[in-house]
Amino acid sequence: MKFSLLTPRRGALTALVGIGLLATALAGCTSGTGGSSSASGPYSAAKGCTKVGVSLPESASSARWEANDHPDLVTAIKKYVPNASEPDVKNAQGSDTTQLSQVEAMLTKGDCILIVAPHDSTAAATIVEKAYAQHVPVIAYDRLIQDKKTAFYVSFDNVKVGQLQGQYISDNYQQYVTANGNNNLVMINGASTDNNAVLFKQGAHSALDPLISGGKLTNVYEQFTPNWDNPTAQNEMQAALTKTGGKLAVAYVANDGMAGTVIAALQQANLAGKVLVTGQDATVAGIQNILLGNQSMTVYKAITKEANAAGQLAGALAQGNSTASLTNGATTATQDGGALPSVLETPVAVDKTNIASTVLADGFVTKAEICANVPAGTDGIC
Repeated sequence: MKFSLLTPRRGALTALVGIGLLATALAGCTSGTGGSSSASGPYSAAKGCTKVGVSLPESASSARWEANDHPDLVTAIKKYVPNASEPDVKNAQGSDTTQLSQVEAMLTKGDCILIVAPHDSTAAATIVEKAYAQHVPVIAYDRLIQDKKTAFYVSFDNVKVGQLQGQYISDNYQQYVTANGNNNLVMINGASTDNNAVLFKQGAHSALDPLISGGKLTNVYEQFTPNWDNPTAQNEMQAALTKTGGKLAVAYVANDGMAGTVIAALQQANLAGKVLVTGQDATVAGIQNILLGNQSMTVYKAITKEANAAGQLAGALAQGNSTASLTNGATTATQDGGALPSVLETPVAVDKTNIASTVLADGFVTKAEICANVPAGTDGIC
């Protein structure tokens, strides 16, 4: 874009108008979309913000959302956002419509920074667009939002989560393959509308596909599970058992909540403890299932670190500070061509050998919680 600041006929007045136009044009050219490190431009509402809204996706899929994320985010916001009022936290309980209406209410009340864990990664783009129109930044929390106007993305390396699950199977499946040729693998994935579930599947397959193509494991049944619904996962496992005549060596299950109902189906078939079962989230129930021998592993994601990262980004936006030291140049691609500045924490595989050194040592769960209804002396923990 080229501007002439002076012409012989218009003189000084034209110069002033031209300079104003140039300044406006340059401002428009330098205003980015996702990831502005200051509270200017598209996220001007964030400067001096003390009202932060938090939108959680559901509670039925995992205990983590209300037990961990909710309190940890409140603590982080109060810690990092100067003079923050009590954060406005809502849970959509598995409804895209509810999540949108809750966020619209937050915007109406003047919430000027939003932290959103989307129920549906694509549908939540509407939330971003509405917030962006009011110059309010959205930090996508735990799950990606497919909109390049999202300010930041805070999560874990979710491909790595799946890789940890798949690698655990690769390292241990031979203990569960039987002499009669039963090497059957079932894969119970999360919701296809959750970008994380797609990444978990991708990571798991990166470790499992060599075993499948080599004939070491036979993938006999694989399904995404709408809404991460635990009862649906149980039905899926029952269908898989019917299909295989009760012969099963490995059950890749994307999280602990679904693993619990998968285990219930295995118990009904007298197969609990005889099938390698994976999980994720290191929930109290998941750790208990590991201690009882019904689940083989879970993936521990230090949610406090994730919440702190979101709080630090909110604090930087509120103060107009650079976020470069928080994101360290990391970006995550969106389907509409965005590259969202990102903070991705590191997940850790947990089985009975390292419960004490991971989730107990970090205070993520307590001994009293995980040892309730678990026999004394179990694995040296209880």
